[in-house]
Amino acid sequence: MTILLSTLNARYSHASLGLRYLYANMGDLQDNTVLQEFVIGTKATDIVEKILAHQKNDEKLIVGFGVYIWNVEELTKVVTTLKRVGPHIIVILGGPEVSYETTQQSIVQAADYVITGWGDVSFAALCQQIISGPQPLMKIHVGVQPKLDQLALPYRYFTEHDIKHRILYVEASRGCPFKCEFCLSSLDKTAWPFDLDLFLIELEALYQRGARLFKFVDRTFNLNVKSSLRIMQFFLDKLAVNRDDPVFAHFEVVPDHLPEALKKSIQQFPAGTLQFEIGIQSFNPAVQALVSRKQDNEKAAENIRWLSLHSHAHLHVDLIAGLPGEDMVSFARGFNQLLALQPHEIQFGILKRLRGTPIIRHTEEYQLVFDTSPPYTILSTRHINFGTMQRLVRFARYWDLIANSGRFNHTLKMILEKDPFAQFMALSDWLYANTDATHRIALERLAKLIAQWLQQERDFSAATISAQLKMDYAGQASPEKVPRAERKKYSEEKLKEKNAAPERQVRHLSISH
Repeated sequence: MTILLSTLNARYSHASLGLRYLYANMGDLQDNTVLQEFVIGTKATDIVEKILAHQKNDEKLIVGFGVYIWNVEELTKVVTTLKRVGPHIIVILGGPEVSYETTQQSIVQAADYVITGWGDVSFAALCQQIISGPQPLMKIHVGVQPKLDQLALPYRYFTEHDIKHRILYVEASRGCPFKCEFCLSSLDKTAWPFDLDLFLIELEALYQRGARLFKFVDRTFNLNVKSSLRIMQFFLDKLAVNRDDPVFAHFEVVPDHLPEALKKSIQQFPAGTLQFEIGIQSFNPAVQALVSRKQDNEKAAENIRWLSLHSHAHLHVDLIAGLPGEDMVSFARGFNQLLALQPHEIQFGILKRLRGTPIIRHTEEYQLVFDTSPPYTILSTRHINFGTMQRLVRFARYWDLIANSGRFNHTLKMILEKDPFAQFMALSDWLYANTDATHRIALERLAKLIAQWLQQERDFSAATISAQLKMDYAGQASPEKVPRAERKKYSEEKLKEKNAAPERQVRHLSISH
């Protein structure tokens, strides 16, 4: 008997934390369990062939798949094909995408069993029941949420290959105390911390094995400042010992909670070693109240401005277009307000309807229309019609190519003069009208198009434009543009991943992370 843990990751450089949690907690079944990850875009038949290769003779094969909003369509093909050619194979599903509205999904209909919610211990228990009996009577099983101190931690199961070639996801806590209705974490009752001493021991072991890039998936890293300070001190100690081989840490932080002690710690990090993901989502208080998002906008803005001016942290700040109650005027105002705070990146996301999120309660009143296919992107609202929403989608893509890429820092200042949102929207509309494309635009062609727009539509001289573009080309080699470790393993993936994964996607550990 073999148990296979599998999923389709968004990129090869990702290593599933959830699968390793499951493996760590397989108990007596661990010797019979193997882990194999695939990448989105791989042919379903190729995946099925590799899965079936794990079956020995006529022994039973159980396959557990982690299902997410970004891989559900391709995994549906995999599961359907697998059950056709191997109807005797037992398929168990888990993950946020199948934890809600479960019975409505074709992938669930094709599978044998589904675990909703937490799967850390429930997956092993279901496998044991399938193997030893009595046979499970129900198809859908509600995952048991254990206390965190009852879980075996997964970090030893990152391989040497993972450490060398992939992003290592870690977590000092699970859950979230906030109730933002567009996020599945709003369903959590609170945030639960892992034992910090044990967690730091695990980080130390990873570091000693050569790990240098750590991405924390905690929803609210700076919620408990004492814990945050201890974790940050861990990284500062490593930097002090070996600055020639620096460690890099990515944290998701609450924007309006940055006490002085945390600021002092942040200031000690040199350039290229620290990144913060900061969720603003909207600066409109009425919209925030509508979606149950509590945020002190003045304090949040003050903290982002401070980080920009007084730290070396790379700032990746999120906005969401299409929230109920937000119109174009409001969104443009928030965008300009955020841009004035000078974050390194503005991640311009379009609202997704994640299964299970309370955002759907506004559907009728605010005329929310979502795409019926993953990732269930908002198509129109009462305040933003379909055509305008499509313009925002293109704006987001061009913003990634031009602004977030860091390739046009000097030229971007010319583009954004006076009214940044309006000017970039004008450029976005013009680029689409002249290319009919938002992807696969070569860098050289994009530079020529931007120059053409600046000259034709904004009346800049060719000499002025050329001078700015030359400085942008010269700046491509600057080591200060993007953090060192991020540039090596992470930065090249972010824009690609952004198009596959929704904003604020829950980090449920059902089958995959």
